[in-house]
Amino acid sequence: MAIFASSPANAQECDAAGSVGTGGSAAAGGASASTLGTAGACVTDDGTTASIASGGSAAAADGKAQSRTQINENPNQLKAQSRAQAMDKGTFSKSQTKTRVRDGELESRTRTMSHVPGQKPVMDRTETNVLLPD
Repeated sequence: MAIFASSPANAQECDAAGSVGTGGSAAAGGASASTLGTAGACVTDDGTTASIASGGSAAAADGKAQSRTQINENPNQLKAQSRAQAMDKGTFSKSQTKTRVRDGELESRTRTMSHVPGQKPVMDRTETNVLLPD
């Protein structure tokens, strides 16, 4: 029989922390699309810890819908991108969100668009940025 003793690890407090997030939806006729992205980072004496999340969905009453999300990580940055698009008899809706954590900067932006044939497209853009102090 072995007995192990352990003590809880001491948590470090963040010297600087931040979070960002954007999201949006577009809908027209029988088509809708939504995406969102969020990221957070904490700077300590030992370095920076970051997290990122993103997702999307699309629906069409009588057409095609698709969504996809990619998350990439390398030693310099975390990056996520979600796209969603739906088309229903010429009417379409789409949404795209890009989120990134790099060099103490967090950013997220979302663009949406919907269009009904014969009408002016409806577009929207949302963006947030946070710069963490050194």
